[in-house]
Amino acid sequence: MTRVDFFFNVPNKALHVADLSSRAAQRGRRLMVLTATQQEAEKLGTLFWSNPPIGFLPHCHATHPRAAETPIIIDWRHDPLPHDDILINLDSQYPPFFSRFKRLIEVVGLDEDDRAAARERYRFYRDRGYEIRTFDATGAAL
Repeated sequence: MTRVDFFFNVPNKALHVADLSSRAAQRGRRLMVLTATQQEAEKLGTLFWSNPPIGFLPHCHATHPRAAETPIIIDWRHDPLPHDDILINLDSQYPPFFSRFKRLIEVVGLDEDDRAAARERYRFYRDRGYEIRTFDATGAAL
């Protein structure tokens, strides 16, 4: 069953995703970062060229010819899905294909609309029996 993790109270979602992606790629994991729009995917891709500050995170779109061998896929489309390791969801909706991944990571910012949408996704996963772990980016005790 897919492991579901929520990171909430994240002040800068893009930087948090870059950090998570960097750590996962260093461990040999493969990621799919799902954004809501093409513009968001391109903006995140630009960030990955300069973050971490002394390198870049290898990434491409899911339709790129080398997507099957690239550690990080950033896309707004739901197909094709070149692997099934880790999915980071930045969309406000739950990804309908999330259960094919070993791990799903939800990143929730400080904006109230983002938090409300995350609560709906949380309930969706919980009501289907997924065990959910939560992490507060502020370091506050849960």
